[in-house]
Amino acid sequence: MLDIKITKTTAPKEKPAKDAPLGFGKIFTDHMFIMNYTEGQGWHDPRIVPFQNISLSPAAMVYHYGQEMFEGLKAYKSDNDEVYLFRPDMNAKRTNNTNTRLCIPHIPEEDFVQAVKAVVDIDRDWIPTTPGTSLYIRPFIIATDEFLGVAPSNTYLFMIILSPSGAYYESGLEPVGIWIEDEYVRAVRGGMGFAKTGGNYAASLIGQVKAHNDNYSQVLWLDGVERKYIEEVGSMNIFFKIDGKVVTPMLNGSILPGITRDSTIKLCKSWGLDVEERRISVDELLEAQKNGKLEEVFGTGTAAVISPVGKLRYVDDVMLINNGEIGPLSQKLYDTMTGIQYGKLEDTFGWRVKVGE
Repeated sequence: MLDIKITKTTAPKEKPAKDAPLGFGKIFTDHMFIMNYTEGQGWHDPRIVPFQNISLSPAAMVYHYGQEMFEGLKAYKSDNDEVYLFRPDMNAKRTNNTNTRLCIPHIPEEDFVQAVKAVVDIDRDWIPTTPGTSLYIRPFIIATDEFLGVAPSNTYLFMIILSPSGAYYESGLEPVGIWIEDEYVRAVRGGMGFAKTGGNYAASLIGQVKAHNDNYSQVLWLDGVERKYIEEVGSMNIFFKIDGKVVTPMLNGSILPGITRDSTIKLCKSWGLDVEERRISVDELLEAQKNGKLEEVFGTGTAAVISPVGKLRYVDDVMLINNGEIGPLSQKLYDTMTGIQYGKLEDTFGWRVKVGE
């Protein structure tokens, strides 16, 4: 168990008004968590301090070789003022999966969860309560050695910052348009596609710019080898309801193992739906749309939870999904997932974790 030293701010910031637009990831709370790693000593000096800038050498390895990772989860406040996390143990496991790929030392899962709980508890008054809002939690690790050689760092910083946030998409739960990228690729098997690291997101920016220039919200990436199999959206995993079956790309090493993805699969199976994790090609989607069997498309992720897709573009084809409206399964998944997260529905899966216990 971590012995966390706490230094509270002496100059608390003004919190946003209850009805103020929060956006996503633009506002930060009063405190943050920091812990150091030193080769031979391990992780040490866990502390919560006032939110502040950090000072690193221009030679810090994170700047030059991208040895860093991050996670994302949320804290929710219930109607009776209790604070909950959603499956934080899964974020801890995924952190260490990413760390293995990037040669970053593992953090004990119980220490990760304890650190998240501790800093959220300190800033619990920052958790917004307007429907659809939450406290976004960003844990991350950066390499800090002052060294320009290409090798794993011997020192690291593990930090957690918090951001009260509104809906990820400004349109809320309204169906979005998705651009299926046919020129660039994001990741390949054997690479880092499954890892939660900045390089994957940097590789996705050029596709995102193309999509936004044509008024699409997000990019759906194809596999990097054959360029025909669906992988994932830039910030979400993707699901299709085809002829009554729920289909999502299987995890193959180039797709992020999303926690909301896993929760969606478990919920759908608990409702008796057929769920298939397999390869799915663009041609299959086009054929299903042509035959009237492509019933719903939606993305899943921590930030957006469930994001219904109303339109898919691939080269010269534009597929209108469910007349551009949210489908019944997408709505049910969103209502159930958020109901569990905010403590409004019974948590039969044991996913909800209370902060302050």
